[in-house]
Amino acid sequence: MPYLVAENLPTESAGRRFRTLLKEPGILQLPGSHNGMAALQAKAAGFKALYLSGAAMTASMGLPDLGIITVDEVAFFVRQIVRASQLPLLVDGDTGYGEALNVMHMVRVFEDAGAGAVHLEDQLLPKKCGHLNGKKLADAHDMAAKVAAAAKARRDLVIVARTDAAAGEGLDAAVARAKLYMQAGADAIFPEALNTADMFRAFAARMPGVPLLANMTEFGKTPFFTAREFRDMGYRMVIWPVSALRVANKAQQKLYAAIARDGGTHRMIDEMQTRAELYDTIGLHDYEELDASIIRTIVPEGTPQR
Repeated sequence: MPYLVAENLPTESAGRRFRTLLKEPGILQLPGSHNGMAALQAKAAGFKALYLSGAAMTASMGLPDLGIITVDEVAFFVRQIVRASQLPLLVDGDTGYGEALNVMHMVRVFEDAGAGAVHLEDQLLPKKCGHLNGKKLADAHDMAAKVAAAAKARRDLVIVARTDAAAGEGLDAAVARAKLYMQAGADAIFPEALNTADMFRAFAARMPGVPLLANMTEFGKTPFFTAREFRDMGYRMVIWPVSALRVANKAQQKLYAAIARDGGTHRMIDEMQTRAELYDTIGLHDYEELDASIIRTIVPEGTPQR
């Protein structure tokens, strides 16, 4: 139903709703949704919460994921995804867009935009995708200060601390950083770029009782695991950050090639979302009915007198 009607909006904050989902049995599945349409389609598939990937978002803008966009640019995506789906959203906060005060500003902007959770990473700028080489790590205590700042700024927002230490410093260092970040106020930990099932299990075994997030990105260092397999390894959340964008981009590439080759779209019709399917997804008729129920022509009763 249209979000324009107040009674259709959630009465509880996104942060509280995200926390409730974390307490449910099983594993919280968070597919990447890089815009409002993707969010609607993910919701229609039955997902209860979503993830906004910095890599998918910047790629959709034609930019690399190097930490070069701003808080306000990200907030634009947060608002449209939350507005479209009304689902709790975990947002990629990169390195926090600066130091402690910048992190606090980011938390306030994202929470005000409707985010339910944010993750911060312990890289230095220019940051990189966690599955690439050449990452530079921040001092662990500097990262802990950012986590503490985020916790101080939030009302209900869930704070997830990501560590990229496993690839360069080893599992012991990643665990030590994770424990420090939890002490600083993080609600959950995201160990990035673990590359074997044994590593996932070992990390979870050394972080008992801590909600952990797994990243199931394609074409990276992590082998393919299912949500159930991550759950059995001790993880409470799993993201598929760029999957939807990869599929959408591949489809668009095929479309443009077909137009250039065939002089039209006639050979791609079967691969398109129909007009009816589009209108159904965005709720066009619900909006039309809402408009018709409210807007009436007011007929003047007479000529105004001077």
